Amino acid sequence: MSNLKLSLAMGNYDRTRAIVDGRVQIDGVDPVPMLMSPEEMFFRAFRHEAFDISEISLSSYSISVARGNPHYVAIPVFLSRAFRHTSVYIRTDKGIETPQDLKGKRIGIAEYQLSANVWVRGILEEEYGVKPSDIIWVRGGMDTPGRPEKIKVQLPGDIRMEEAPVGSTLNGMLEAGEIDGFVGPRWPRCFAERHPHVGRLFADSIATAEAYFEKTRIFPIMHVLGVRRSLAEEYPFLPAALLKAFTQSKLLAEEALSDTSATKVTMPFVEDNLNRVHALMGDDPWSYGVGGNAHVLNKFLDYHASQGLSPRRVEIEELFHPSTLEAYSL
Repeated sequence: MSNLKLSLAMGNYDRTRAIVDGRVQIDGVDPVPMLMSPEEMFFRAFRHEAFDISEISLSSYSISVARGNPHYVAIPVFLSRAFRHTSVYIRTDKGIETPQDLKGKRIGIAEYQLSANVWVRGILEEEYGVKPSDIIWVRGGMDTPGRPEKIKVQLPGDIRMEEAPVGSTLNGMLEAGEIDGFVGPRWPRCFAERHPHVGRLFADSIATAEAYFEKTRIFPIMHVLGVRRSLAEEYPFLPAALLKAFTQSKLLAEEALSDTSATKVTMPFVEDNLNRVHALMGDDPWSYGVGGNAHVLNKFLDYHASQGLSPRRVEIEELFHPSTLEAYSL
């Protein structure tokens, strides 16, 4: 029996590179890797079911599961995780000094249902008492006017949502002071260009995130790996084979990162930051699998349902293929 030749869409990460270059093989599969941005990958995966295996948005996938029409089934491979305290940008000349100052402000978003935005809204409400309905949301494209939600959503009646004016971008509106802030996984270009009146809500985002982790033990999950549901049904070995290979690939990346003979990342202070992370989060800070991440997934699913994105509260077991919920041991 020859290997399956399957398309594989994902980001260009150190933790997946060994699969791309062939150092790690997926049992029974000859992958055809395609390295893409999340925006392109998710749009094509959820609008057109374009890939056999794909990195997918946890939020968009949860919506499809709750609605009963998921074309993919997830593997607990968490290709993107991030503390989203870095994702809240503000105009520093609008009187915003604390999270509570966001109440009544006009805040730009590219899509309401982005996983990063689910986490930010949940954290703002649970940790700081700022409800999604306290903010006026302005939806639009970051650098290109207009951007559709990749999955259509029905928002609760108390959510105030405006569309950005025709021809306007969120970056341009933030730069001009026409919105008071922006929430999203990508930093707005005017922040990267050091606009004098654009900054982060949490000035010391690392210290804020460390305190959040110490309190909650949550390292937020953004993306999971998905395999076409029909393929998983036809080839039941496939989900576990993917979990095995992606776990091996991540292990190689972690070993390379820990090799201090010559830094593998084009950034100073790698060893110092790695030691800081391990002191805070333990030896496996970027863990895969459901077992050690159930509390993270449950928190996300709680937020997702409470924000009206899921028509019902999804359970963890509904997200992942049954063969990936447990593993063999020697």
